Amino acid sequence: KMTLNRALIWGALTLTTVLSLCGGEDIVADHVRAYGINVYPYYGSSGQYTHESDGDEEFYVDLDKKETVWQLPMFSEFRNFDPQVALRNMAIANYTLGILIKSSNSTAAPNTEVPEVTVFPKSPVELGQPNTLICAVDNIFPPVINILWLTNGHSVTQGVSETSFLSKRDHSFLKISYLTFLPSADDVYDCKVEHWGLDQPLLKHWEPEIPAPMSELTETVVYALGLAVGLVGIVTGTVFIIQGLPPGGASRHQGPL
Repeated sequence: KMTLNRALIWGALTLTTVLSLCGGEDIVADHVRAYGINVYPYYGSSGQYTHESDGDEEFYVDLDKKETVWQLPMFSEFRNFDPQVALRNMAIANYTLGILIKSSNSTAAPNTEVPEVTVFPKSPVELGQPNTLICAVDNIFPPVINILWLTNGHSVTQGVSETSFLSKRDHSFLKISYLTFLPSADDVYDCKVEHWGLDQPLLKHWEPEIPAPMSELTETVVYALGLAVGLVGIVTGTVFIIQGLPPGGASRHQGPL
């Protein structure tokens, strides 16, 4: 066993020496390869081709303008992407999908995923101050969905924007819609979500919470309570001060005569 161990050790040392002599110089890379996933969610009349790496979107292809849109402009300085590649892949995918649909019974697969909708303002609401409403739709699958805004029951399109589909580790998607608005006491808002996982469109209601003004009687009671608490504090403090003073008849300490 000792002989075998020594042979293995000497063999490892020899191999290391040979490799260091052959490739001891620094490794120089002449290109960088990014690995990620391609996501092709289809919604509206066009759809969108996005490229993600480690869950973060790097870029997407605007199918109307047929151009690459980078999540950060600086990304385009390190690499490029020909949108024609995405368009060609999508055409192949659509062609293949058409063949598969014709060879199947064309029945939609059952979907048990129900989107989760949350509506909240971007910043604390002040009447008359511009703000943004955020409608976050989570647990989306498949990535086919419509997100609409309603003000007082009427559809709103101005001031509306949304993100692309954001993929998650559980293979579902997240999508966020924004509505810029001017808070008013008379307006109410709804985020309307349409998805295959819903039996009917889901309305998530939101309206500004305005504190009710205090009546004159309530104000009087509050002021009276505040005054009473203040007087009690003054009296209590005075008592503690008096108790802390030395007795009036106590003689001071005197030194020896």
